[in-house]
Amino acid sequence: MTESELLTHWASARWHIIISQIAPTLLLTATVGMLAVGLGDSDLPVRLAAAGILLASGLLGAAAQIAAANEGRAVVTELRALESRSAIADRIIATSRGIEIVRVVGPAVFVLVFVALLWALFL
Repeated sequence: MTESELLTHWASARWHIIISQIAPTLLLTATVGMLAVGLGDSDLPVRLAAAGILLASGLLGAAAQIAAANEGRAVVTELRALESRSAIADRIIATSRGIEIVRVVGPAVFVLVFVALLWALFL
């Protein structure tokens, strides 16, 4: 692949990471707001539905983030193999450790927030 094609793939992977964070973040924020107005006191089926929606959204968001991060890692590998690179390619390579944050820290934070919301919903 050419550097231009690799940079296009990088931009696409980065965009997918950003987009995959929006829906779960909005959903988690809405759930916290609903807890403030009484969701935790709702009937059990409503609380179970809320937990299921949060779980599904989080799993799908995490899967999208991890897939995009893996694609980003592949782009970095290919960029490193190029004989001649632009300054942009070198900057992407230099900051590529941030991909691991997306792959590991993002899903870990979701798990912690999900557990806290389950606690608020059911205890």
